Parts: sequence; structure tokens; C-alpha cells
Amino acid sequence: MNQLCLYSVRAYLRIGLFFYFKKIEVRNASRIPKNTPVLFLANHQNALLDALLIATKNGGFSYFLTRASVFNNALVGKILESLHLLPVYRIRDGWGNLFKNNSVFSKCSKLLNKKQTIVIFPEGNHNLKRTVRPLSKGFTRIIFETLENYPDAQISLIPVGLNFENATNYGDKALINFGDAIKVDSSIVTDKNKNVVKLKNTVFNKLCELTIHIESENYDKTLKQLEDLDADFTKPNDINKCIASGFKTCKSNKPKSDNILKVLSKFLLIINVFVPYLIWKKVVQPKINEIEFTSTFRFAIAITLVPLFIVLVMLILTVTFQLKFGLIYVFNVLVLSLLSVKL
Repeated sequence: MNQLCLYSVRAYLRIGLFFYFKKIEVRNASRIPKNTPVLFLANHQNALLDALLIATKNGGFSYFLTRASVFNNALVGKILESLHLLPVYRIRDGWGNLFKNNSVFSKCSKLLNKKQTIVIFPEGNHNLKRTVRPLSKGFTRIIFETLENYPDAQISLIPVGLNFENATNYGDKALINFGDAIKVDSSIVTDKNKNVVKLKNTVFNKLCELTIHIESENYDKTLKQLEDLDADFTKPNDINKCIASGFKTCKSNKPKSDNILKVLSKFLLIINVFVPYLIWKKVVQPKINEIEFTSTFRFAIAITLVPLFIVLVMLILTVTFQLKFGLIYVFNVLVLSLLSVKL
């Protein structure tokens, strides 16, 4: 029953992401090994959407380590656990709660021993800056605990670069860039301190290749130069080479002009789903304190309130007139959604 639920949720999320993003490109998914414990290690820019993109595009079902605060409600916590989410406690959750991570990490070790896959965002927090931030050592703790408890295990670490054209935009473009597997076994346990540092450096460098990495020094200036070139931020290889060359190898793209059909479609779509749109603009969006959550909450509205509103209007039109008028309304909304996002 739980498997059926997972398949259903994933299918629904895939449909929602299809209508939300202009384009989702998945690169090198064939590099993900099968029937072996896998630890996905991804950069973290776009809050919950980062996890959803990996969950729907990595070819299987994974467990996700996420902030413990979202588990505060008992009912919500049960639902999240059924969807393979595991809580991670941080200092902000209270010093007294940190010991709970021991059982969570032990569970991760058992899952890896059973050849399950786990997704971790080793930067420890999200940020829209186009740079890879220093990695925490939490993921290395899970690796070493697993290899110490299960010496025969061999874990594949898959670095994942998540790239967005503009992470706060509706109709954004995204690239999920899977890296080569970094295989680790119990041989690294012998010199733990040295290998913890080595693993962190290796994963950090791989992430810097798979996503755009602008050094903190002169970050604003570098980003401005890229934006002036209308750089495609879903092409990390090109942009990283551009930055490394001191902008000597950079190519300037033509500024994107407004597509009249796209603008008109978006306007008509708003009219057709005006209630969810008003809830988003007047109620939800003004209360978002962290800009990284903008797309997360917009997407949540898009896959909950919008479908409910569409079904309600369809039923009203069907009861008031005929079924065909309700179906015509649904068809029109779907077409307008596609035009407003995909053009």
C-alpha cells in the first residue's frame, strides 16, 4: 500500500513539475548505479523544489534528510515519514534535540546496508547564491558509521548539481546534473580524520563542476557581468569556463524579448484561476520571509488549490449547463498553462 502511495505521489508531482517548469533537463542519469547503496549529495538553492526534482528524476525512490522543524506536527510528521523523509536536528532546534540525530544516522546506515538510496544536501541550508557553500560533515558521519557497522558495504556517492535559470520565477528552466559515482568502502575507516577532509573536498570540487560556482570574492561583480551577457545559467560548464577565463571565452546571448502569445496566455490563465492566484498574491506571497521559499510555496498552490478550483468550476459549469462546457473550461486552462510556461 505504501509503495502504491509513493508511485501515486511521484506521478502527481511529475505532472505538477511539468506544468510548472518551462524545461527540466536531466543529464547523466545513466551514471546512477543500480542495486547498490547510493548517497546523493546535492547543492541546495531552491528549498523543497530541489528535493522534488531529485525525487522525480533519479529513477527510484529515495530517503531524504530534511530539517526537523517540519515534523513538529504529529500528523504531518507521520505523512512525511511515509514519504521517506527523515528529520535532521540542528542547533536551532535546541541542544537537547541534537542527540536524536544519533538514531536518524543509525537508520541511514541500516538503509544503506539494505541498498537503499538517500539524498542529502551537505551545504546544510539553502541559498539562491550561485556558489557552492562549505559542506558540513554530517554526510561523512553517515558514511563512516555505515562502513564501521557493515564492513562489506560499498557506497556510491553521487554528486548532483542543481541549476536554475531564475529560481524564483514561474516557468523557470532547470538542469539536474548527475556526476560520476565516487565509490567508498571500509578501507577509508583506517584514517578517519584524514579521509573525512578528503571526502568533503572531493564532493565539494565535484559540485563546483556540476553547478555554477562563483567565488565569494567579487561575487556581485561577476554575477552582474554574467547577467549583462544574458548568460544561460542552466549551462554550468560554459559559465564556469567563462569565469575561469576572466570572461575572455564568454558568449553573449540575445536578450529575451517578450512573447505576445505567452503574455496573453498568462493573463487569460490568471483570469481562469483567479481565486488561487489572489490567494497566492495577497495571502501567501507577502508572508514568505525567505526568498528561497518563493517557488516552493507557489508550486504548493499550483498543485493543491489550483486543481481544486478547476474541478469546482468544472462541476458548476456541468451542473449549470452541460458536461461539455465543464470539459471545455478544463481543456482551455490546460492549454493556457502550457502556453504560458512552455513558450
